[in-house]
Amino acid sequence: MTLLLPPFLFFYAAIACLLLGNAKQRSIILIVVPLISLVWIAFTDTGSHASLEMAGLTLEFMRVDRLSRIFGIIFSIAAFLSALYAWHVKDIMQQVATLGYAGAAIGGVFAGDLLTLFLYWEGTAVTSVFLIWARRTEGAYHTGIRYLIIQVLSGVLLLMGLLLHYRDTGSLAFEAMTLGTLGTWLIFLSFGMKCAFPLMHNWLQDSYPAATVTGTVVLSAFTTKMAVYALARGFPGTEILIYIGAVMTLFPIFFAEIENDLRRVLAYSLNNQLGFMVVGVGIGTPMAINGTAAHAFCHILYKALLFMSVGAVLYRTGTSKASELGGLYKTMPKTAIFCLIGAASISAVPLFSGFVSKSLILSAAGNQGYWLVWGALLIASAGVLSHSGIKIPFTAFFAKDSGKRPAEAPTHMLWAMGITAALCIGIGVAPGALYALLPYDVEYHPYSFDHVLTQFQLLAFALLAFIVLMKTGLHPHEMKATNIDSDWIYRRITPRLVPVVGRAIDTGWSGITQTLVGLFGRGVAQIGKFSEPRGLLARGWGINSMVLILTALMGLVLLFNFGKS
Repeated sequence: MTLLLPPFLFFYAAIACLLLGNAKQRSIILIVVPLISLVWIAFTDTGSHASLEMAGLTLEFMRVDRLSRIFGIIFSIAAFLSALYAWHVKDIMQQVATLGYAGAAIGGVFAGDLLTLFLYWEGTAVTSVFLIWARRTEGAYHTGIRYLIIQVLSGVLLLMGLLLHYRDTGSLAFEAMTLGTLGTWLIFLSFGMKCAFPLMHNWLQDSYPAATVTGTVVLSAFTTKMAVYALARGFPGTEILIYIGAVMTLFPIFFAEIENDLRRVLAYSLNNQLGFMVVGVGIGTPMAINGTAAHAFCHILYKALLFMSVGAVLYRTGTSKASELGGLYKTMPKTAIFCLIGAASISAVPLFSGFVSKSLILSAAGNQGYWLVWGALLIASAGVLSHSGIKIPFTAFFAKDSGKRPAEAPTHMLWAMGITAALCIGIGVAPGALYALLPYDVEYHPYSFDHVLTQFQLLAFALLAFIVLMKTGLHPHEMKATNIDSDWIYRRITPRLVPVVGRAIDTGWSGITQTLVGLFGRGVAQIGKFSEPRGLLARGWGINSMVLILTALMGLVLLFNFGKS
């Protein structure tokens, strides 16, 4: 039974795709395996379903409980939708990487110990980078290298942390931990790096837009949400996460507003939405953890829908730059409608999925008295409406007539977007099915009068602000430029510092080696003088000299023995 666990099914499928020469057969495998995984996870009882005793350690490969189950379900759904969206892809690299990546992510959320988590953690890093390299451009290659360095570094921190944690506690169980030791801090930083904490976040905006059209959709679903799950499992109620999450919701707003590439706008928006989930983990109450799980579930869907719609535009027009788009609703009306549904969902418009998940986190923050954080989340919600709810569909489909008349998205892409859009609306209209999957029992009604009124007021004022800024010309214009934030360190500073540091090290090392070589040479020369024909060692020693030396040595021996006695 162990060999038929969902992660292994994905790995077997990846191996099968490597052996198959028929691209259509590979596409069918990518569709079928996630559905099998979904059924297995949905109908399997909670508990441990696969453990291994090795070197005195218990490795738990499949721990099913309500927290891991909901993430496993949405990961399987995301893998299916991504495969349907990518039905046209014949590239074996992308197909194998997608299966391996999804399998490692699903394995990660069911890992019952830190060592097993580490194996899957690194598995997601190694497999996902091929979705970037599959674009086969020089820029994608360099971006993939940067991405891989960050992901592997996160794994190294996790490995160091779990070893120190095992030394301190004697256990590798993946359960709630308390910050206070070097081991737990390293594990925390590892999770934070993959969750795109502030100043550790820019790998996300750098790499996701650099992937292929379909690869970006796959990437948006797994890595960061696996990190959210890891935080919810390992550090629930860690108060510092509340403030980290609040910052995460706010700082991407500015960068998303001035960004020209719509896929980078969505990457910043993804960072913003992760902040809501991190706040929920930090609060740590049952309602907050439910909110984190629900928002991760809904976010995977509506973010995938937005990436799909922008990806379809990129697929048909060859660009995702806002400055080069506009008026596409004329020939891509279905894609425009699906984009609007994704925009309404991420903006938490009532009757859409984001409303019923985000409200849990906002209510949890208010119930625990975090009113400043609650206010920050409201501001962030307004910002999301501006840059993702309005800017993306407006600039791509309605703002102006770019003169482009591309064909509608391919049928399989429309089906993938249609199913995702239906889920976004269905969850928003009837959230009971989602609430039934949450880690804790839910007694919550999102459609209270106060909550609906507050949300409509927020949306109305955010829309009004956008209109005023556009009419007055104060809204940032889309420009053909590359905006940088924390990647300024490795894009500007590092290239300048590396040569300077390299020259300093080279100069210092040269000085040290020259000094050592000089000392060694002088020492050898001095020894050589002793062995010359007239040197000290070449001279004859007279009997008197030898007797004197032996007498002195014997005297020393007698003194030594006398002292001991």
